[in-house]
Amino acid sequence: MANKVEISINELLMIANQIIQDHKDYIEGMRATSVTEKDGVLIFKGEYFLDEDGLPTAKTTAVFNMFKFLAHKLSPEFTLSTLLV
Repeated sequence: MANKVEISINELLMIANQIIQDHKDYIEGMRATSVTEKDGVLIFKGEYFLDEDGLPTAKTTAVFNMFKFLAHKLSPEFTLSTLLV
């Protein structure tokens, strides 16, 4: 999509976290805490619910899938603003 809306990181994180909370696969504590953009794809990061040894748990897969869902849903619509606010 050529006409993406430029958006600040904070605004995009607000939108992303609302989508997460409204999603049927939401897990308590799941939230995006940062976003970057590479080659037109938004990359969301946050808590991955790793165990005490740093290994993935059942929740890790759910979080990974949610961040992937956000990338697919929001990347065609938005691009990160390059302006410093």
